[in-house]
Amino acid sequence: MEMENPEILKPVEKTNELKEWLVDYVGKKQKPDNGEVNVEMVIKTLADEFPEFLLPVAEENFIRGYQQAMLDLEQSEKYIREALTPKEEVDE
Repeated sequence: MEMENPEILKPVEKTNELKEWLVDYVGKKQKPDNGEVNVEMVIKTLADEFPEFLLPVAEENFIRGYQQAMLDLEQSEKYIREALTPKEEVDE
């Protein structure tokens, strides 16, 4: 099941000095046909040229997502237990 975020395919706007530099840099490296640089291109360039930055960001994102999934699972199990427990046992 592939779920791609359409946001990563949108062109990056040069709204500040860092973005302007990064978009120009990625544009020179990736050479997009339409001249537009998107987030996916930035990620690919960072992965190739600055993995020591991108890898910790990806790892942190994975760990936070995993932790949230575990919390969601615990909460779901709690709701299920409460729903299956007879009312008089809860009141005692």
